[in-house]
Amino acid sequence: MELLTNKRELTGTVEVPGDKSMSHRSIMFGAIAEGTTRIKHFLRADDCMSTIAAFRVLGVEIEETDEEIIVHGQGWDALKQPKDAINIGNSGTTIRLLMGILAGTDFTTTLYGDDSIAKRPMNRVMLPLKEMGANCEGHAETEFPPVTVIGTKNLQPITYHMPVSSAQVKSAILFAALQADGETTIIEKKKTRDHSEHMIRQFGGEIDVDGLTIRVKGKQKFVGQTMTVPGDISSAAFFMVAGLVVPNSQVHLTNVGLNPTRTGIVDVIEQMGGQVTISDASRNTGKLAGTITVETSELQGIEIGGDLIPRLIDELPVIALLATQANGTTIIKDAAELKVKETNRIDAVVRELTTLGANIEATEDGMIIHGKTKLHGGRVTSYGDHRIGMMLQVAALLVEEGAVVLEKADAVSVSYPDFFEDLASLCK
Repeated sequence: MELLTNKRELTGTVEVPGDKSMSHRSIMFGAIAEGTTRIKHFLRADDCMSTIAAFRVLGVEIEETDEEIIVHGQGWDALKQPKDAINIGNSGTTIRLLMGILAGTDFTTTLYGDDSIAKRPMNRVMLPLKEMGANCEGHAETEFPPVTVIGTKNLQPITYHMPVSSAQVKSAILFAALQADGETTIIEKKKTRDHSEHMIRQFGGEIDVDGLTIRVKGKQKFVGQTMTVPGDISSAAFFMVAGLVVPNSQVHLTNVGLNPTRTGIVDVIEQMGGQVTISDASRNTGKLAGTITVETSELQGIEIGGDLIPRLIDELPVIALLATQANGTTIIKDAAELKVKETNRIDAVVRELTTLGANIEATEDGMIIHGKTKLHGGRVTSYGDHRIGMMLQVAALLVEEGAVVLEKADAVSVSYPDFFEDLASLCK
C-alpha cells in the first residue's frame, strides 16, 4: 500500500474506536456473568472479534447489532467444552486471559492462533495457573501455542509475585483466582493497566487493591451490565503524534479513555514540551474520558523508563517516531517487554525508521533516538503488527520526497480498521 506523504497541515476532529483492552474484557465478563450485558462503542476489529468468536464456540450466545454487542451470560458453569480447538487469530489478550478462565472449567480446551501468536511466550501464564492446579501444555512440550488447558473445579489460591509487568498475565491470574477456593494475592513489580480490576467491581464482584498488592476471593459470581467503552488512547496516540509533528496542525480527539494506568503518553508529550490539553473529562462512560487536543510543537528529547513504561508500552513505537522529530537525544529503557509483542517491536521500529532516514539504535531494553531528523521515502513493512503499520503511516506524513510503500498494511485492521481513512480526513 502506498502511504500518504508530504502533508503540511492536519486539522479536524476524530473519535477513535473503542478501547481494545476494555472491549476484550467486556465480552469476557459478560460471558461469565449471569444475565444480559449490553456493550456500546465496542471495538469491532479483528482481535476483539476473535474474543467474540471464542466465547461463541464455548457456548455463549452473543448478538451483534449496529449499536451494541449483547452478551447473554449464564455464569461460569454454562461454558461448554468446544468440539474443536479455538482459533484466537492474532490476539495475545484473548489467548492469555482465556487461559485463566478455562483453568477453572472441568474440560480440556486447545487454543491456537496465527504465526505471530505461535511465537508468543506463554509460560508467564502457564506457570501460575499450574501452581493453582490447572494443567497447561504448550506445543511439543514448549511454552508456545497451540496451548492446551486442562481445567479443574478445584483451583487453589496462591500468592504470586509477578516476574514481569504485564496486565495480560495479571488478568489471566485474576480470572483463575475468581474461581479458586480461597483468597489469591498478586504482587506487581510495577503498576499495570487495571481494566480487569475495575470490571470486577463493575460486574458486582469484590477486589482489594493496595498499591502493588491485589487480593481477590474466589467463587465470585457476576451480574450482567450495560456499559459504553471509551475510545482507545493507544489508537488516539497515532493522531496525537501526527498533530504534534506535522506543521500547522491542530487535532481534536473526542471520548478518549483517560484511565491513569494508560496515560503515560500524555506525560511524555508534556515532558517533551508538546502542546496537549484535555477537556470535557467526564465519567459518563463508566471510566474517565475526555477530549485530547494537540498542536504542532517544538519538542525536546527526554529519557523514558521505570514506572512510566507499563503506562505506555503499546505507544512506544509511535513515541519513538515522535522522538525522531525532537531536538536532542531520547532514550527509551526498561522496555524489554517490547520484544514479545506481535513482533519484536524494538528491532522492527529501529529497522523500519532507519529505512526512512531516522537516526535510531536498538539497546537490550529499548532504543536511543537522535533527533531531529528529516525522513525520506522507502519500502517498509508492518511485520504483521498493527501498531508498527500505523506508526509508519504517521512517519510517512513527514516525507517530502519519494514514496513510502507499506507491506502487510492489512495488519492495521487488528485494532483500527478505519485508521487510514480517519487520518486522511484530517489532511489538508
